[in-house]
Amino acid sequence: MTISDKILMEVNNLKVHFNIKSDNAWPWQKGHALKAVDGVNLTIYEGETLGVVGESGCGKSTLARALLRLVPITEGNVVWLGQDLTDLDKKQMRDKRQELQMIFQDPLASLNPRMTVGDIIAEPLQTFQPHLSKAEIKQEVRAMMDKVGLLPNVINRYPHEFSGGQCQRIGIARALILKPKLVVCDEPVSALDVSIQAQVVNLLKALQAEMNLSLVFIAHDLSVVKHISDRVLVMYLGNAVELASRQALYETPQHPYTKALLSAVPVPDPKIERDKKIQLLTGDLPSPISPPSGCVFRTRCPHANETCALQKPVLQPLSDEQQAACIRLADIA
Repeated sequence: MTISDKILMEVNNLKVHFNIKSDNAWPWQKGHALKAVDGVNLTIYEGETLGVVGESGCGKSTLARALLRLVPITEGNVVWLGQDLTDLDKKQMRDKRQELQMIFQDPLASLNPRMTVGDIIAEPLQTFQPHLSKAEIKQEVRAMMDKVGLLPNVINRYPHEFSGGQCQRIGIARALILKPKLVVCDEPVSALDVSIQAQVVNLLKALQAEMNLSLVFIAHDLSVVKHISDRVLVMYLGNAVELASRQALYETPQHPYTKALLSAVPVPDPKIERDKKIQLLTGDLPSPISPPSGCVFRTRCPHANETCALQKPVLQPLSDEQQAACIRLADIA
């Protein structure tokens, strides 16, 4: 699928902080700011898939929800087709959700257990297109079920009667029934078997080409991200540390954290895997309540020095296809 130069979404200095209080705090006492996302900038183009990777707790899922305004945004803005979503009230944002949809991590938990498959997929149409007749809605639902590989005779069954992979197909059908422009996939294959993961990823790629979708694909598995993504954003402790095309990131990673992540990916060739040098990270992941000063990765970085504690790096262009946030890149290249 060809990626357009048309910008769908611009994210500017996006911050999502949560106020955390201890269990024994007094009601009038202020809590601590948990910096789940702390100043992310990115652009999403029409027809592309942007992969988002990083350790658990790095802010991937919070970023995904912030893009759709499912969590409050502390600072910054999200601009969708030239319109700032942070300026919209609840009703205006509700109308925008026809163009912005989400596929969740747990396929079964994301579906209403009291509704049939047909009702689950039809619900967005009933909400946003009330002018459609029951016959028209049923026709749309059956057509979408066919696209995602669900047989028409399961339309009256309930979610608990399906496997995890089938439940995820139902969730995909529900997200795509309104023909959105952008779909955020929050670890949609992490709860599935490996063979089913491949089927779901290939299904998403096929639907993307057919429906001209843009995807934000969040995952832990870097092999899956490499297969589906056009560009990849690497996050660490709420910050973007590298943003690059798929080829540039996997062939010439620049940030020390990206190099460590990629070195841990298994290689199917036994000789290459045996000779590969794994770059182990020392220390524990810092708390997002009290992140390190300067570069948030410096406490685990093998190249850090005293200057890394004084200045917070931001993404800097290294080429047309690659950006990285590290003030010592010239020294460690």
